[in-house]
Amino acid sequence: MTKPMLLAMLTTMLALAQASFAEDSSPPGYDEALAQSLGADEFGMRSYVLVILKTGPNRVPDGTERDEMFRGHFANMQRLSSEGKLALAGPLDGVDGWRGLFVMAVPDIEQAKQLVATDPVIIKGEMIAEYHKYYGSAALMAVPDTHKRVQKKSF
Repeated sequence: MTKPMLLAMLTTMLALAQASFAEDSSPPGYDEALAQSLGADEFGMRSYVLVILKTGPNRVPDGTERDEMFRGHFANMQRLSSEGKLALAGPLDGVDGWRGLFVMAVPDIEQAKQLVATDPVIIKGEMIAEYHKYYGSAALMAVPDTHKRVQKKSF
């Protein structure tokens, strides 16, 4: 075999090896078990449903009924989070009637609607929900456990 042929073969083999390595290698620090446990795709992302909670048609008057409704709202969020269905939740500033948000870790809007329908603020008409497909970091699934580690008081 001539030197040019051998050099060409080695160059080709090296290029193929580099291409194979680039496709199969993971970046430093990549944790496959963690990625799988969070439902991550190859980009570290996953599908969610973003739920915007808006002011509804029935404001529950101040008092015992309203207090109970919001206690139930917080308990419902805790239940959904514990079940791995709610990745993130929180209040908004109320501008334009936008009161809060949920990032639901469910595959489709229909399932999100079924879960949100269990919330007392929705049941009472205090709030209504708007639904959007959302593609975001799978790391959001780690927020509930991390939050427990930094939460000094609960609602």
